[in-house]
This record gives sequence, structure tokens and C-alpha cells, in this order.
Amino acid sequence: MSPQTTHMTEASLYLPVNCEIVAVIDLTPHEKLFRLRLVDGRPLGHLPGQFVQVSLLGWGEAPLSVASSPTRDGYFEMGVRRAGTLTAAMHELKAGDVIGIRGPFGRPFELPKLRGQDLLLISGGCGLAPMRSLIQYCEDRPEEFGSLTILYGAKSPADTLFKDDLAAWEASARFACSRTVDRITEGDCYSGGVGLVTALIPPLEIDPGRTVAVLVGPPVMYRAVVEELRKKGLDSDRIVVSLERHMRCGVGKCGHCTIEHLYCCQDGPVFWLNEIELLKGAL
Repeated sequence: MSPQTTHMTEASLYLPVNCEIVAVIDLTPHEKLFRLRLVDGRPLGHLPGQFVQVSLLGWGEAPLSVASSPTRDGYFEMGVRRAGTLTAAMHELKAGDVIGIRGPFGRPFELPKLRGQDLLLISGGCGLAPMRSLIQYCEDRPEEFGSLTILYGAKSPADTLFKDDLAAWEASARFACSRTVDRITEGDCYSGGVGLVTALIPPLEIDPGRTVAVLVGPPVMYRAVVEELRKKGLDSDRIVVSLERHMRCGVGKCGHCTIEHLYCCQDGPVFWLNEIELLKGAL
């Protein structure tokens, strides 16, 4: 059991608690943002990078990342892509409906190791949802971190998540924010870059001795991004990755998320690259 779950009771590990939907906001044709609060009024108690197990009566349970920072009091948020039966059922819910929540689970971004560092935050696709929890934390605690650079890549303008947040980060003096899309089609209202997110890395000026890169996105993205970061002088102990696995139980019991001797739901999903780069199937 990870240190993040040792404070939880046996019941809270395995039994979902009721959580009310406060608002549902369309992000893209396939993703919605859910703002939620626990019915009993207590905070979720998560840290950036952690996930929860979401259940809906008659539809089962699935792991979903928390997309908001614990510094935002009174609620938490999840970005949910319609990808299966449970998430499809969630997309039919509205404010006032209730779902079940277990957690939070997993190893978060190690904030004590990130403090005082320049952060290069790179996400692709749905990876911006868990990354958003870290970005908001940095936004609310500006004195704790050095410079903050956000890079984001999406498939197309229509698939771009958190457009309002991205616009605010681009306009903020606190962040350097760049984004790109893989492709555009005729009629797209878009003025940003076109190409893979890796193309945003070479122009950057990075001090490898005080920079930590954080990567969250589809597995296919990681090797190419890591290669570009190594060209900038970043070693494996200065690169953080959040891994995608199907974490069915969240408590290291079912074994569906194992990576050799590690359980992604407990030892991760956040890892330093030097912890997993030699493990078969990790990247």
C-alpha cells in the first residue's frame, strides 16, 4: 500500500462514497468536465497527479484522473472522455446527479522535489487533464516554483481540451505556454502551431541543472519527447512521467496494472523516468 493511502480506512479503500455533480461543461465533442463535491462536505484530500475510482450503479467502475488542484477549495474536477459504457453513461448525467467515488489513489507528482525548480510541463491529448491539476497548483503557489513552461499537443483544434485555460495561460505573465495540433482542416478556426508536440521543444532555452520536465499523455508520445529532452541535457532523474494503465481496483490487488514488480495504481501512476526506463513494457 502506498503512503498516499495509508491514512484511509479499510472501508474508504473499498466502498465508494456519494459525490454530487455540481456542473457539467462540454470541452470537446467527446469530453466533458465534471465539477463535483463529496456529499458529506469534506474535501477529497487529493494531491496533483492522483486519480479516483468512479462508480455508477448498473454501469460499473473506472479510474479517472483528478483535473483540478487541491488548492481550489470546495470542489474537484474530472475531465471525462466518452470511451466506454461507464463514461458514456456519465455523459448523460447532469448537475444534481450522484456518482460513487473511491480514493484518491496513487503516487502524485512529488511536490517537495519540484519546489524551487524550473518546470517544463508537456502534455498531449487527454493528458492535459491530470497535468491541469499540477498547473493550477503552481498557479496558486507561485512562490514555490521557478519558471513554468507549458507545452500541449492535440490531434486537431476540435480535440483541444481546456481551451479557456490554455488562453489564460498564454496570456499570463506567470507561464510560457505553447500549443500545437497534429492537423487542421478547411474551416478550422485556429491560429496556433501545426505538428507534433516534440516540435515545440527544440526552440526552448533550458537550464538542465535546474529544470524538471513533467510528461503526461499517450504512451506513444513518451519516447519521442524523452529523446528531445535528452538533447537538451535533461537526465532521467529530471524527467517525470505519468503512465496510463487500466487500474481496476486502485489498491494493488487485481494485478491488471503491473509493470514487472510495480503496481501502477500504487507505485505510480507518477514515476521518475530513471525508476522505470529499464522495465519491460513501461514506455
